[in-house]
Amino acid sequence: MADSPAFFEINPTSGVPIYRQIVDQVHAMLAGGLLREGDLLPSVRQVASDASVNPMTVSKAYSRLEIECVVRRVRGLGMQILPPTENGSVDERKQQFRATLEPALHRARQLGLNQKQIREVISTLLQDQPHE
Repeated sequence: MADSPAFFEINPTSGVPIYRQIVDQVHAMLAGGLLREGDLLPSVRQVASDASVNPMTVSKAYSRLEIECVVRRVRGLGMQILPPTENGSVDERKQQFRATLEPALHRARQLGLNQKQIREVISTLLQDQPHE
């Protein structure tokens, strides 16, 4: 998994600190089954280069994940995903997704979009995303 391009989607203008975006995305990938025990995260240098961010920011995210017992540092390999400590049920994943959408919906309302317009944007995004 560490070899995939654009492993993390970083949005520097989102208002969410970049290290937090990385941490949150790792949690989401774990809950969604895209990351599993034993998988390696891309190197700090690789993420920093791909996302054009300071390596210390990526290091801070990885350190946070290590403190949370999500990853462990493996000498010569990097950061490895540890066995899950909690079950990533569909309800938990929906809750995480809802928490992500709430600020976006708030922003849509600020922009004066109605429910139909918001649904159109979401529908278009879903159509544009590759299906697995």
